[in-house]
Amino acid sequence: MANYDTLPIYKSTYDFLLRIMHVVSHFPREYKYTLGEKIQNCTIDLIITIYKVNSVKYKVDLLKSMQEQIQLLYLLLRISHDMKLMPTEKFASIVEMADNIASQTKGWLKANEKGREPVTSTD
Repeated sequence: MANYDTLPIYKSTYDFLLRIMHVVSHFPREYKYTLGEKIQNCTIDLIITIYKVNSVKYKVDLLKSMQEQIQLLYLLLRISHDMKLMPTEKFASIVEMADNIASQTKGWLKANEKGREPVTSTD
């Protein structure tokens, strides 16, 4: 098992978190502690999930959970942009970073689905 902090997906997600923290710090107060905090927490949960995925033998379920977390982040980011809480250029660069993470997650999932043994009943 490789250290989670040397994984490219971890590095990408960590950079994404730093960017999110910076952008959310500029949200108006009324959204910083609601929508902004939700975005930050989802991103932190994503990093925690990367650690968990790297620690277990069967990764598929956690990787699918990561894909769901990423979709939730897309939704929250879109809401933030539509409410004009972040400029379009920042939104575009953040979505590009999220796309990179989603792509790495998809690749990781595909690699692990190939090696997964089917679950059989012993009834």
